[in-house]
Amino acid sequence: MISSDMARALRDAGLVWRPASGDRFQLDEPEFEADIFTVSEMTIEPRAYPTGTILAFNGTTEWALDSVALEEALWLPREDQLREMLRGAFRALRRLPDTHEVEVEIAGERRVYEHPEPADAYAMAVRAMLMRIR
Repeated sequence: MISSDMARALRDAGLVWRPASGDRFQLDEPEFEADIFTVSEMTIEPRAYPTGTILAFNGTTEWALDSVALEEALWLPREDQLREMLRGAFRALRRLPDTHEVEVEIAGERRVYEHPEPADAYAMAVRAMLMRIR
C-alpha cells in the first residue's frame, strides 16, 4: 500500500481525488495515520454539495463520525490506480532483490523509479509526470 508521505507528495503535486467505491483514505491528522478507511456505498460514501464534497460515515461506522470534508482526507491510491494514471507512459514493473523498479517513458526519455514498495515506485513516477505538467 502507498505510504502516507507519498500520498501527500502526490496531492501536493496536484493529484485530484474524485472518491469512488473501493478507494482507501485516512484522515490527514497524525493521530489517525494508522486508521485506514474504504469508500463504500454502505458505510462511507462521497456526497457532493455546491460547497464541496464530504465523506459521509453511515450508521455506526468508526467513532460515530458523521462526515469529513474531502480536504481533511488523504487519498491512498491503490497500485492499479497509480498504474492507470501512467497510461501510455508505463513500460515495466520489475522486482529486484531489495526493491521494485517502475519504468516509464516521458517525453521520449526513459526514466526508472525505485522503491521497496511497488505502489510507492508507481507513485514516484506519477508524481514526476504531475510535476512536468504543473
